[in-house]
Amino acid sequence: MTQIITNRMTAELAGDFVVFLIGMRINKPWKPHRWLPVARTMPQMLRELGAQPTLGLLGYHLQLGFPVILSVQYWRSFEHLTAYASNRAAAHLPAWAAFNKTIASNGDVGIWHETYQIAAGNYEVVYNNMPAFGLGTAGQLIPASGRKSAAAGRMGGSEPAAPTSVE
Repeated sequence: MTQIITNRMTAELAGDFVVFLIGMRINKPWKPHRWLPVARTMPQMLRELGAQPTLGLLGYHLQLGFPVILSVQYWRSFEHLTAYASNRAAAHLPAWAAFNKTIASNGDVGIWHETYQIAAGNYEVVYNNMPAFGLGTAGQLIPASGRKSAAAGRMGGSEPAAPTSVE
């Protein structure tokens, strides 16, 4: 079983980074011969990336659901992400070519991604009663205390002032 951390924690990651959301949607569940090959490609790519840290993947979470399968990924840079996507020796390009050859725009399986560039310190996370998760797997988990006890402090601001009464 995964270790649950009962303290309030936050995560720190040095420097800029990229959050990459990628997934697929099973539009026609009665056609597993179409969507199952697509679903199998992401774990293959994640294993490849995990075995080669220099490719730039810092951490990820794979959420298996129906009808959507989602991977939230943390990358060192946009350049690392696009270098992997265009690397002819990596798993991505053959998977992309196979998708376009067999699925293309027939409506059986949807695919999507979103990319966000995050400047150093311009993020905020908190975890409580959670195992290492999300950015906490890509960066370093630290206690969410002192300046980091509130969202404003975790975003690089100072501790919030005590609330004032409104009369």
